[in-house]
Amino acid sequence: MTIRLVALDLDGTLLDPYGKLTPVVCDAVRRMAQRRELRIVLCTGRRFRTALPHARALGLAGAIIVNNGAVVKDLATGDTLQHSYLPAPVFTEVVEHVRSHGPPLVYVDTYHDGVDVLTERTDQAHPFQREYIDDNGEFIQVVDDVARAGSDGVIMVSTMADPASLDALARSAHERLDDRIHTHSIINKNYQGHILEFLSPAAGKWPALERLAASWGIRAAEIAGVGDDTNDAEVLRRVGLGIAMGNALPEVRGAADRVVRSNAEGGAIEAIEQILATL
Repeated sequence: MTIRLVALDLDGTLLDPYGKLTPVVCDAVRRMAQRRELRIVLCTGRRFRTALPHARALGLAGAIIVNNGAVVKDLATGDTLQHSYLPAPVFTEVVEHVRSHGPPLVYVDTYHDGVDVLTERTDQAHPFQREYIDDNGEFIQVVDDVARAGSDGVIMVSTMADPASLDALARSAHERLDDRIHTHSIINKNYQGHILEFLSPAAGKWPALERLAASWGIRAAEIAGVGDDTNDAEVLRRVGLGIAMGNALPEVRGAADRVVRSNAEGGAIEAIEQILATL
């Protein structure tokens, strides 16, 4: 097996259960990055601004896949290399639908302008979402109408709440919008509750990774991937070597070729050692 590209998830994988990068994980990734024949790409659900400090701590350069594959950025410049924005007509319908639950969070590709998210009256948001807004207010702009303020370059729309409420919202969204949207529900690892994301059907970690790899002349069989959440399952299933963390969901472990220890038990180090052993 020839591995030329390694795709690494952040939360639940490289980061420990407290959301931190440990020195041993940093050292392991840096050691792997020294292999000239190997490209390393972070592949995360985080937005670019919050993923960038981790990429820098790991000493990585080149491209990074963020927002669950909706955007690929250049780490040095912050410029967008690839995108699968939410189409404007669908965006308007998604906003209307999410408003039935509460103020939407609209993620926009305006990193250089210092704005990552647009939202509406925060006092009407779920308490879980208000906590997130309070912590990230510097890069969140409150507007009267998100549908009018940001229809171009929309990365995704999301909302935060308890899982039961979001499950109902996702079901009704698919009844209304069918296959014109892709939804992704995840446990909010840094805040309370869950996050429900609405993205373009063209978005996803695997489609973004596949396109990026193809631009470098790298085939799926030459990629190794490591992850833990549902957004990692297709990556692990499609690559030449898919490694699931011990803390991964059952469906993610089932999609992988191998399972290592959890992120609390040095699983990221184990995964990196196994990848290096194939080179």
